[in-house]
Amino acid sequence: MPIKTLRIPTADGHADAFAAFPDHGERHPAVLMYPDGFGVRPALRALARRLAGHGYYVLVPNIFYRHGPAPVIELPEHIGEEARPQVFARLMPLIEAHTAERTLRDAGSYLEFLTTRPEARPGPVAVTGYCIGGLLAVRTAAAHPGQVAAVAAFHAPVGADGPRLLSGLTAQVHFGHAEGDMTPEALGELDQALDAAGIGYTSEVYPGTVHGFTMSDTDAFSPSGLRRHWDRLLPLLDRALADR
Repeated sequence: MPIKTLRIPTADGHADAFAAFPDHGERHPAVLMYPDGFGVRPALRALARRLAGHGYYVLVPNIFYRHGPAPVIELPEHIGEEARPQVFARLMPLIEAHTAERTLRDAGSYLEFLTTRPEARPGPVAVTGYCIGGLLAVRTAAAHPGQVAAVAAFHAPVGADGPRLLSGLTAQVHFGHAEGDMTPEALGELDQALDAAGIGYTSEVYPGTVHGFTMSDTDAFSPSGLRRHWDRLLPLLDRALADR
């Protein structure tokens, strides 16, 4: 499964990125994949490769490109509990600087870039993300309802922007929460907002998981949680993109 390194023009410079896609000389439905707060690294490349193996062109941008190319900070091979405080001390300023305004400026650039790729099929795309990337995915989908047909967010603070953001969604939605990510009250409010938006969605807590369960290079990793993630993500993409 080839991976191509790319540079995406944005309003604030160029975002480094990579794309994974089947090497069949065909055009494939496009998926914009936002990384978690640890950023682009081998664990994200593995997720993108696996998704691409199901017939998708998967674009993964370095969301912290304003601070340098990925990896923006040096990461251990395994991000264990002992390393997390030092890693987050360096990451939090980058995460806090990535405002909603920056997210939306970049999202437009990423989606426009996808329309130029000869390996990507024209038409609607899907957006997926992990942790903070899940919130970016939802913001992107809400801001581009005519272009984004599906959005999936995993262990993400998807309620952070409130019902107003969710009311702008027209895409099909899946939210996969870790146990403890949201209180039952907050989860109920989120589902009420999705009901009010009148869209097709699933929103569920993955049993036996903790925040970050999809990431194989962290102590939070859950093989069963990752399998459930694929069991939910692949049918969503197939429904939204297969016939587009």
